[in-house]
Amino acid sequence: MQPDVRDDNRACWLDEAPPYSPSPPLRGAVTADVAIIGGGFTGVSTAWHLSARFPERRIVLLEAHALAHGASGRNGGQVLHWINGVESSDPEHARRIYAVTGAGIDLIDQLVARYRIDAGFERRGCLEVYTTAHRAEAAHAAAERLRAAGVPLEWIPGAACGVQGAHGAVRDASAGRVNGAALLRGLRPILLDQRVAVYEQTPVLSVVEGPTIRLATPYGELRAGAVVLATNAYTPALGYFRNGILPLHSHVVATAPLPDAVWAALGWQAHDGFTDDLDRIAYGCRTAAGRLLFGGGGNDAYSYLYGGRTAFGDPDRGAAAFAAIERHLHAYFPAAAAVPIAHRWSGTLAITLDRVCSMGVRGEHRNVYYALGYSGHGLALAMLAGRVLCDLYSGDHDSWRDLPFYQKRLPRLPPEPLRWLGYQLYTRLTGRSPRR
Repeated sequence: MQPDVRDDNRACWLDEAPPYSPSPPLRGAVTADVAIIGGGFTGVSTAWHLSARFPERRIVLLEAHALAHGASGRNGGQVLHWINGVESSDPEHARRIYAVTGAGIDLIDQLVARYRIDAGFERRGCLEVYTTAHRAEAAHAAAERLRAAGVPLEWIPGAACGVQGAHGAVRDASAGRVNGAALLRGLRPILLDQRVAVYEQTPVLSVVEGPTIRLATPYGELRAGAVVLATNAYTPALGYFRNGILPLHSHVVATAPLPDAVWAALGWQAHDGFTDDLDRIAYGCRTAAGRLLFGGGGNDAYSYLYGGRTAFGDPDRGAAAFAAIERHLHAYFPAAAAVPIAHRWSGTLAITLDRVCSMGVRGEHRNVYYALGYSGHGLALAMLAGRVLCDLYSGDHDSWRDLPFYQKRLPRLPPEPLRWLGYQLYTRLTGRSPRR
């Protein structure tokens, strides 16, 4: 299960992170109490939680390439509340979801402060921008209802958003931004101190379930009493959730670092990022080094490859996609038209048909734990997933039963070739992403 990406598919986050060398691969026969497959947010968070709660147990983390090599190091950088695909008219339920997803943001905050990790973490707020007067009016009213219910949201008039064509925005003041690559790689020494064995450059070739689970790797084998699937979009390659996960390639661009005067000309206010209200969501982020990151905005910003392939093998790496993204960037920020683009990359998302993620345990022996399907909204949720899976492993399910992701059954996707044909036809005819 190797995330096969081109060497030049380099996100700007790596330029803002310290130099890093991956750990040696697993060799020979190794045993563990828990094996974690995947070195992204979900895997690292789970390893940290398990090793802190069960210091006497042997935890082993396997990563196919290097920590944060997948979507955890190739994302839009925003750390947000809420669960994609879930809307609630019940104030108590809304407060619960806001608080739970806020715990994922709080965890990043705590880890960065406790271990003094320079991960470009800020919590200056993020905007959800509305592009029509009708949607803005409805969003303003909804924000006021949530604010009255105790959810601290703020309405921003269109003129104050700094986004061309905006009719207004909802500001979530406690959302923020993080460099996932810097955070997760900065946590590796902490995991090692907590006696987690970290093997990078170790793709898992197969999983054989049983009371003891066997994981085959290129140079060895790992046997464990339980396994955590922390592989998100790459999970179907291991034989799990093949009919529930759509691996979708998201294309992103970023500028070179910009001086404050350029940011002022762009109209960007004191916030870390924004998203818009369109189906093919556009988003942007101001990185710690002052780059403007931008993605989404239309069909061209996303690609689904036949069979759910996770390697984006287009030899020009999607030149048309990046050109379309840059046009959307310039439409929202006309002053950026003269700003050079320094980075273009693609990351693989795990999309579910209803956009709701799932966390739980499965298998005949109830020893296969998983969290996946974040649908592009996963930084806070994936960090939270480590706590959720640790609780489930310890036998505590009651803390999470009321959450939409708990043991969530994923809607079934059609098989190939209907899946690929349906995706291409639907997106081209409607300009929208298929969902249920």
